[in-house]
Amino acid sequence: MSGGLARRGHQFAKLLRLLPRAEWRRGLWHGVAASVEHRDLIAGLDLASVVDVGANIGQFSLLVAALHPQARIFAFEPLPEAAARYERLFAGNPLVRLHRAALGPDRGTATLHVSARNDSSSLLPISDIQSRIFPGTEEVGTATVPVGPLADFVTREALVAPALLKIDVQGFELEVLRGAEGLLDSFDWIYVEASWLALYEGQALAGDVIAFVEAQGFTRAGEYNRSEDAHGTPVQADFLFHRVSAC
Repeated sequence: MSGGLARRGHQFAKLLRLLPRAEWRRGLWHGVAASVEHRDLIAGLDLASVVDVGANIGQFSLLVAALHPQARIFAFEPLPEAAARYERLFAGNPLVRLHRAALGPDRGTATLHVSARNDSSSLLPISDIQSRIFPGTEEVGTATVPVGPLADFVTREALVAPALLKIDVQGFELEVLRGAEGLLDSFDWIYVEASWLALYEGQALAGDVIAFVEAQGFTRAGEYNRSEDAHGTPVQADFLFHRVSAC
């Protein structure tokens, strides 16, 4: 099966999973497909608070809001167009708050490298490896966005347990974690996408991200959604960590 046919088949299968739930059908009206590839995992967690870093247009938040309707969601998305769609999707929901900012260890502004596919945008330059493995994700522009540590936006008291920190920031994962270091002990779970290949210039690879999280008192609880290149080389995956003291 060609790559194009495979993608269309995947999209059709995902559509069939979205249609049964009213919340996800409403998302489709806004052009947002809930991240149902994470459904079984997220449904199995007991969550009262979720921090969604790299929220994009709301795909992951929409999944959480349907599966855990009482959970508070604190979302972060610096790309203006994506943030605007997120806000329209969750307008009127008092449990969801979006911050139009990126997270990192330092407070200030940073250059966002905007991809032709906006969910591939990053605070790091897009590498040739990314463009080769994922065609159509090349840089098309830049934007200056606010950035700061998690504690600038969310208090420890707001992170009601059980709490999940989800990070999907296209190579900037380790910097987000460093910027959240003072609050990491407030989370029961960390769910982070990390790469074995340098898809973005200067990014920390999966081994460094995993080592950092484990050094903060978390243990690896699973690996999900692994992707490979055309030669079968692992590219990236989603890693779930559980706080050891929460076991």
